[in-house]
Amino acid sequence: MGNTIQVKYNEHYKLYVLLKDYILFEYLLIENKIDYYYDIVENSNVSSGIRFFIQDKDRSLVNELLIKNEIIASTETILLTDYEDGKKVYKFQLYTYLIVIALVILIILIGSYL
Repeated sequence: MGNTIQVKYNEHYKLYVLLKDYILFEYLLIENKIDYYYDIVENSNVSSGIRFFIQDKDRSLVNELLIKNEIIASTETILLTDYEDGKKVYKFQLYTYLIVIALVILIILIGSYL
């Protein structure tokens, strides 16, 4: 069980898992004795996720694992992103802009008093 090329030649589907969830997902596959295949060299653009080949017979079990462990995954036709990470980035940008604006206003006020 585990990472075997034979999965790629059987009836399979492709699943893209975000890089942040890759280790957990692979661990769950191994723990549940699910055959899978991935080749990081073949899939060098990991921005859309790590491409896993999963056998069709394991589809329902893999779906349960994804839902239970809140792993964000997508297929080739339905691409998903992690919106929670996007919210964190936007929140960080907003706080950074507010701090810079506050510092500029503070410098202007201090300069006008001197």
